[in-house]
Amino acid sequence: MSLDAAAPVPWASAEATSIGSFPGTSPRETARIIAGELAGFVHVAELPARGPGADMVGRTAAMLAAVSSHFAVETTPAGWRFTAAPGREVRHAWSMLAEDLDALEEQSEDYAGTVKVQVVGPWTLAAALEMRTGERALGDPKAVWDIAQALAEAIDGQVVELRRRLPKSGQVVVQIDEPSLPAVLEGRIGTASGLSAYRAIDGQAAERVLSHVIRGRASDVVGVHCCAIDIPLDLLRASGARFVSVDFVPLANDHSLDDGLGQAWEAGLGVLAGCVPAVGVGPLGDREASAPLRAVLHRLGLEDPQWLTQVAITPSCGLAGASPEWVRTALAACTAVGRVVRQDETEGREDIDGG
Repeated sequence: MSLDAAAPVPWASAEATSIGSFPGTSPRETARIIAGELAGFVHVAELPARGPGADMVGRTAAMLAAVSSHFAVETTPAGWRFTAAPGREVRHAWSMLAEDLDALEEQSEDYAGTVKVQVVGPWTLAAALEMRTGERALGDPKAVWDIAQALAEAIDGQVVELRRRLPKSGQVVVQIDEPSLPAVLEGRIGTASGLSAYRAIDGQAAERVLSHVIRGRASDVVGVHCCAIDIPLDLLRASGARFVSVDFVPLANDHSLDDGLGQAWEAGLGVLAGCVPAVGVGPLGDREASAPLRAVLHRLGLEDPQWLTQVAITPSCGLAGASPEWVRTALAACTAVGRVVRQDETEGREDIDGG
């Protein structure tokens, strides 16, 4: 196997980052932890414990409402629903996002590394957001396309804002969260009545929508995170994703993603490897934490250090359910494993150069 001619991933010198969400309600304390533990690959924090509008769907929906008031939302017992105009909940979501950006800016003065922002993807949004009829937007192809168009514009706005706030930073990376994508493709999203499910979305339609959101953005490093074991890696690659973010913990013994991961690596995609459990399980050594990644690389025959240039280590998923103590343990473990991976890659390159 040989690497594709694609440009190097932007975190080639960074060891680790995290997925997005953290426990607690303090943006400044969270930003301080991120800046301290993830010195080469910081990101905008998400603190869902603050309530509606800080959750991943509510936050991204509020970004759409900032693009156009036609995408204003309000809370319902089931989640979020489109409404006539932005109200208190959307304004509160805007305020919380501004607080998170302020905190990252304050803690990252003169920061020169990679910075990441997370948004919910179009298919997960469509599966979560209710139309005024009470049905999900997923059932209306026009509504899905409208969401994708607004989301693309919202992403560009976030990238411009991060570059303004962190002018010395390197590349801005956009992580599109699509936890519901496998269920959307398989027709497993239930209707409002609970008696049936929305039709399965075919791969071409899913790719068209995702491609519109991914390609041509203000950041040319846009990728997709999905914790599901049945993540459609081929579809993500075809949609233009520059990286994939995957939970590697179950993959130590599950071979279902081997072909897709091998093709992604060969194509030069970046890999955010979720090796460290998101919820505390006790002490975690470097060898134990790196075991899922090394098991996959071994099975794929990608043990040459060149393949490690594409990897950064993350927790297996968001940390919102973790204890504050485990957050520090997990991030320290990610960084430690990332340093080992980076050292392996560097030593391998020196061996080749000195050949």
